[in-house]
Amino acid sequence: MITTVLAFILTLGVLIVIHEYGHYRIAVACGVKVLRFSIGFGTVLWRYQRSPQDTEFVLCALPLGGYVRMLDEREGAVVPQDLGRAFNRKPLRQRVAVVAAGPLANLLLAVLLYAGAHWIGIEEPKAVVGAPDAGSVAEAAGLEAGDWVRAQSTDGVDWTDVDSMTDLRWRVTQAVLAGQTLKLRVSDRDGHGMRELTLPLQPLQASDVDAALMRKIGLGAAFSEPVMGDIQPDGPAAAAGLVKGDRVLSVDGRPVADAQDLRARIRAAVQGGQTHTQRWLVDRAGQVRPVEVTPRLFTQGEQTFGRVDAYVGAPPAMVTVRHGPVDGLLRGAERTWEVSSLTVRMIGRMLIGEASVKNLSGPLTIADYAGQSVKQGLAYYLGFLALVSVSLGVLNLLPLPMLDGGHLMYYLFEGVTGRPVPDLWLERLQRGGIVVLLTVMSVALFNDVARLLGLH
Repeated sequence: MITTVLAFILTLGVLIVIHEYGHYRIAVACGVKVLRFSIGFGTVLWRYQRSPQDTEFVLCALPLGGYVRMLDEREGAVVPQDLGRAFNRKPLRQRVAVVAAGPLANLLLAVLLYAGAHWIGIEEPKAVVGAPDAGSVAEAAGLEAGDWVRAQSTDGVDWTDVDSMTDLRWRVTQAVLAGQTLKLRVSDRDGHGMRELTLPLQPLQASDVDAALMRKIGLGAAFSEPVMGDIQPDGPAAAAGLVKGDRVLSVDGRPVADAQDLRARIRAAVQGGQTHTQRWLVDRAGQVRPVEVTPRLFTQGEQTFGRVDAYVGAPPAMVTVRHGPVDGLLRGAERTWEVSSLTVRMIGRMLIGEASVKNLSGPLTIADYAGQSVKQGLAYYLGFLALVSVSLGVLNLLPLPMLDGGHLMYYLFEGVTGRPVPDLWLERLQRGGIVVLLTVMSVALFNDVARLLGLH
């Protein structure tokens, strides 16, 4: 819990400082007088100001945002000698630069963070797929348990290597959003028998892009050997005489493809509200022996399924995804662009009802993921921080009042018409923007709570 809270505070702190520093740095470069640079809102906890004429730097109690307050005639009287340093007196191009600098700073930070993660190297599951669900797109395409996905292409001409299972899922998600067919080059786990397959993803809609997308396609967990792990005493697995390391070859005469397949067989061992005995064939240290296993009935909500009270499956094969200085930086820029584009497309599809608002996440989800990524290591945390930085940058560029994108929208109007937005319209737009932002924040918070309660 403490790790999660500290990681969340660090995440917000870094992203807010970079965002506001972007505004601050360009404002100073354009000759604008910056009155205050604030991290957080509310009660001031720390304050520094070199002289009364310099910028006041403050740290406040509520670390959910920040701001840069600049000299501006619209917010108060300005002494004559400082009129040239007032923000509202600056040329349109400089005001645009100051406002756009915050989101662009977040996007630049994301490039560097993704690059840093690539330089350090991330341990990820190898792109070896588990058994596709029956009737799924993956099964129809010919994917089998143990297939190693080596490369992907959307046109069959330009092929890109697939670094890991995470990379494969990312490419699949992009193809679904673009309504494209995805072609795959796969081999067996040892790299032999290369062949090409086609995933026809066009029937899927953007509304299908959610936490269950991979299951819908048939790409579940990475391949895991059907090996028994830790076994709880007095459970069905222990009662059957199973031991850690037993490899399950078949259940009721049907071969077991992988751990995912075995878990599904165990869960399905329910008939008429009771579990039935299964005949397993296991390999123990090279010796094949039959074992009778009777899963116990387990009820969760309105669902009932079988359990054997044992960890099923060996850890998946892992690969270290690492790139050199130049390639890592290029990959960072590429991933930042891809995530930015994906974010914009998802927002657009949510607005027209083609994607679910369940994809919106709030502070609770961010805090949870921040804590998890910190525990996994520096490279994972840098990747998570980059993802949130991209989201912050893109969201702030949306043409909504109260956001940087809203101010850029005003400046676009001014550039086209030659006059600023009337004060009456500014006031109305600001009120509307507050309503929109509060609505989005409420939906995101509701989604957070629903995920914690297992409702999503």
